[in-house]
Amino acid sequence: MDTPFVIADRTFSSRLIVGTGKYPSHAVMAQAHAASGADMVTVAVRRVDLTDRKAGSLLDYIDADRIFLLPNTAGCYTADEAVRTARLGREAGLSNWVKLEVIGDERTLFPDNEALLEATHILVKEGFVVLPYTNDDPIACRKLQDAGAAAVMPLGAPIGSGLGIQNANNIRIIREFARVPVIVDAGVGTASDAALAMELGADGVLMNTAIAGAQHPVAMAEAMKHAVRAGRLAYLAGRIPRKMYATASSPLEGVVGR
Repeated sequence: MDTPFVIADRTFSSRLIVGTGKYPSHAVMAQAHAASGADMVTVAVRRVDLTDRKAGSLLDYIDADRIFLLPNTAGCYTADEAVRTARLGREAGLSNWVKLEVIGDERTLFPDNEALLEATHILVKEGFVVLPYTNDDPIACRKLQDAGAAAVMPLGAPIGSGLGIQNANNIRIIREFARVPVIVDAGVGTASDAALAMELGADGVLMNTAIAGAQHPVAMAEAMKHAVRAGRLAYLAGRIPRKMYATASSPLEGVVGR
């Protein structure tokens, strides 16, 4: 009853996207990737030495035959920085795809939506497949979509906060009007948060800290895999309406003795 998860011209088997930072070791990261079932992972261009291909580099622990690399512009605070970083990732042979981040505030790590929109316009014109990380603002998501973004990635809560989905209705509204995939990015803390994001209609969920920072990252990765699948299935199945009062599971009409 589901439809394929397609971004731009590429189909993914998993609706869970995971990161590569903050793990105790590269080996644990690789195990977590396998347990998550994800077939797309993000790599921060500015935090990885793309020229270091000697044994033991982060990229050696990613199964590139199975997993698609999504470069991101983490750590960029201006449109110009983000555009140059995206170009660097492409020139290094990673991909012409980019998870576009332009941070507007160092403390909250909230996106700078004006700079994000500017960078999106530039990169789309240069042939990039742009997946912008933005606020849970339906208007910002609409503008990014109109600028040519291949997906929109509203935050559930601040990056790394683990607070879960703070504005559920905004995610519903974004999904209702979006013509491109909606991927909830940032703020997930545990499996129930991922399931909720999917129940709200998100096409996918992206996370890093929730898995990498867990006491047992590999176990949490597996939990997130099941949560995303369960949430998606529940969304497709259609929940029952909320009611103020009880409704008997077994109606009394036709009961013997009445």
